[in-house]
Amino acid sequence: MTRQFILMLAALAFLRVQPAAAQTLETVARGLVEPWALAFAPDGRMLVTERAGRLRAIGPDGRPGEPIEGLPAVDVTGQCGLLDLVTGPDGWLYFTYAEAGDGGNGTVAARARLDGNRLADVQVIFRQMPKMASRLHCGSRIVFDRDGHLFIGLGDRFTGMPEAQNPANHIGKVVRVARDGKAPADNPFVRRPGAAPEVWSLGHRNIQGAALHPQTGALWAVEHGPQGGDEVNLVRAGLNYGWPLITYGRNYGSGTRIGEEGPKAGFEQPLRHWVPTSIAPSGLAFLTSDRYPAWKGSLFMGALRGQALVRLTLDGERVVGEERLFERESMRVRDVRQGPDGWLYLVTGGNDGRVLRVKP
Repeated sequence: MTRQFILMLAALAFLRVQPAAAQTLETVARGLVEPWALAFAPDGRMLVTERAGRLRAIGPDGRPGEPIEGLPAVDVTGQCGLLDLVTGPDGWLYFTYAEAGDGGNGTVAARARLDGNRLADVQVIFRQMPKMASRLHCGSRIVFDRDGHLFIGLGDRFTGMPEAQNPANHIGKVVRVARDGKAPADNPFVRRPGAAPEVWSLGHRNIQGAALHPQTGALWAVEHGPQGGDEVNLVRAGLNYGWPLITYGRNYGSGTRIGEEGPKAGFEQPLRHWVPTSIAPSGLAFLTSDRYPAWKGSLFMGALRGQALVRLTLDGERVVGEERLFERESMRVRDVRQGPDGWLYLVTGGNDGRVLRVKP
């Protein structure tokens, strides 16, 4: 059998879920320029990052406010800039951005207090090392675990592809750090000579969506493959997720093989992957709200190239179905969040980016 025929059979075997009910999109805010992440501040305001290095609060009229002051210098180039933003359990804002230095740049995590329309007490808590001369694959997403530590998904920087297999650095990794940036004592590589103590898992290409499972507390993440090979992974301590040795993706243009296709001993298989066409997964959120009874427990994912909101239905740790929502809207979904009010919010990219609320 040809590879194409096998892939076709696999696609037909995968359950396509029929829509449970008609939903609509309600515009909450518009006029954002390349928005990347949505967060809800302790004072109730909705905050949005713009990749060009601006953090904005959304006003009651749906208009983005003036940029919040006090951000550190952001290296805005290619796919890199101001990226993820979350409110921590301590009420501080935690965010990731590209920082220039040492002949290149790298992804940095920082925290700050929100004081009116400015950030106060800004503290860098983690720096991806080494910095690289690259405009690509900066990642990144922040997720707090149940101990109050941060998971940070980091890209391979494109030029550092082989380094994703090297536990001595932060290239193509998920790292786990305490709120002060120190490596927790129970991290899997803390006592391994030559390994970076912050590393949680390795073999990742470019993580742009991550969320904590509401029942198990496990980290789930989505990452971009090259030409095909986008993945959903259950990210466990100390495990290797294969890139670039094991991947379902192919080289751009030529379609030639990059590594081997799994499964293979010593490497984790994705829970779901997309071939032969990438959908470019982004923000990720588990739905726990009663606002959408038929969707409760589903995993929602933004799709950039796929231009849709993707609902994945789960059976334990298995992805058993997929539904693509709002495909006719032709929108690149950059982020997905469940708000404090229980509604599902989307952020769309581009020069007229929007914040949307999913409503029946």
